[in-house]
Amino acid sequence: MTKLQQPASIGNPASKERPKTARNRAVHSSTETVLDVRERILDTASTLFYQRGVRAVGVDLVVAEAAVAKTSLYRYFPTKDDLIVAFLEREDAEFWGLWDEVAAQHADNPVDELQAHMRWIGARLTRANYRGCPQINVAAEFAEQDHPARLVAQRHMQSLRDRLHGIAQRLPDTARPEHLAAQLAVLINGAFVSAGLLDAEEATPVLLQAVQALLAGAQATSP
Repeated sequence: MTKLQQPASIGNPASKERPKTARNRAVHSSTETVLDVRERILDTASTLFYQRGVRAVGVDLVVAEAAVAKTSLYRYFPTKDDLIVAFLEREDAEFWGLWDEVAAQHADNPVDELQAHMRWIGARLTRANYRGCPQINVAAEFAEQDHPARLVAQRHMQSLRDRLHGIAQRLPDTARPEHLAAQLAVLINGAFVSAGLLDAEEATPVLLQAVQALLAGAQATSP
């Protein structure tokens, strides 16, 4: 068995961090500045895009709200479409990060996993600033099927169905897991666009009851 190597910076004097020279400090500071500016632009654009819609928000507004030069925005995001894609990709990473965290807690029980997903999704629907799924919202703003933002949204939708299919395959007595996955995807996406129809107290119970009904129906149709 291979021994785990001790981190180089611990117990190895030869590898201890050397004092930074003035040039190294300048490069480090410059790198932090670049990252800070890019993140400030993306943070500002993400907030505006989600609150007002991507078509309603122009580059000039993002520049003004982020307090950066327009040249800085175009340095990191050559087009507005690039900025929209970055916004969606960050939302995507946050969504799936939470999904994976919940899934890991219920790796041995697909029913519990589905119920846990419904609980955090139900809680998301009741947030005070919730305006629906960013992916669905942006896809609705672009008719062009090949628009970069719409392609990101489509990948998100497909990932949702794929993950639900993986859960459905682990369920006992389910003859058509792909059919159940489609039903669950419709349920979740429908909840995202129907948040305004649900009171804070009923969002999670409605989702849990719907899942229970879908699971019962999937088992009833099994041979």
